[in-house]
Amino acid sequence: MDRRSFFKKAGTAGAGAVAATALAAPAIAQENPKIAWRMTSSFPKSLDTIYGGAEDIAKHVAAATDGNFTIQPFAAGEIVPGLQAVDAVAAGTVEAAHTTSYYFVGKDPTYAIGTAIPFGLNSRLTNAWFFEGNGNKLMNEFYATQGMYALPAGNTGAQMGGWFRKEINTLDDLKGVKMRIAGLAGRVMEKVGVIPQQIAGGDIYPALEKGTIDAAEFVGPYDDLKLGFHKVAKYYYYPGWWEGGPTVHAFFNLEKWSNLPKHYQAALTDACAFANTNMLAKYDTKNPTALKQLVAEGATLRPFSQEIMEACFQAATGIYSEISGTNQYFKKIYDDQTAFKRDAYLWMQLSEYTFDTFMMIQQRAGKL
Repeated sequence: MDRRSFFKKAGTAGAGAVAATALAAPAIAQENPKIAWRMTSSFPKSLDTIYGGAEDIAKHVAAATDGNFTIQPFAAGEIVPGLQAVDAVAAGTVEAAHTTSYYFVGKDPTYAIGTAIPFGLNSRLTNAWFFEGNGNKLMNEFYATQGMYALPAGNTGAQMGGWFRKEINTLDDLKGVKMRIAGLAGRVMEKVGVIPQQIAGGDIYPALEKGTIDAAEFVGPYDDLKLGFHKVAKYYYYPGWWEGGPTVHAFFNLEKWSNLPKHYQAALTDACAFANTNMLAKYDTKNPTALKQLVAEGATLRPFSQEIMEACFQAATGIYSEISGTNQYFKKIYDDQTAFKRDAYLWMQLSEYTFDTFMMIQQRAGKL
């Protein structure tokens, strides 16, 4: 072997390896750019479960990208008020928001379907429609017209029907009641005589305490206990028929989302999916204990009567028909969800309903 030739070749290879390394470093840096986003929430930090969804997203994105892609959550009011979250995203004031789509129903009623509509889907079917049905595709077709892209990033499960200062036994009892209620549910309640009020979560208690409103719905036992509603309104109604499985979304400025590296988009998508599942698990764990405490502290549980439920169901279907006559996006998405719901509940009444009903009978018989 020609030693000089060998070392010459080795030296050339070494130089090439060094050059390749020198070229690779900036390429890697370009693939993993440093990106910092801000995410405004519609919820206060005190509501740790629902606000915690934004924190979950931030933690998982940072971990998946070795800290190169960071998202800093901000509570409602720290950058913009809670009910202006999507405006800030669309305008590019912030890159992201963690909020409920139906807060913005005043802009377009289609926003309501993104969270929940009265007599819609439960949480399990909501997730099925979004992820395996056409939910994400159709809602993002609409959100794109608003300059945004969105992903499910939380679910509270079926909510309670709210707190009332007086008992509500008949439809007449609802007439003139000023109630904090969001989304299309407010329009439904208006049809049966309620005066709906749109109030951000952190402002509900003082409004109830001062008598500005007579009733309020928010989420369920865990959050309602934290907010102390039982101290100013005694009667706690169920079910929240307007929110069978409400989704909390992460909204992103469409241009900012589109410009993210694909693997950052994947990391963010996975983070939102975790937040979506984790929030529901937390509520299902925390709500039973909180409900016991609320009752121990004086809350009185009451079901909505069948008369009220039937009247509200009829009002809701009438409203959907009216909106569908003038709003193509609403009609397209509502019709798709309704078709999904018809098939899904055929299965649910054979599976979940019969199993859960049997188990509840055993519980009431003291066998659990």
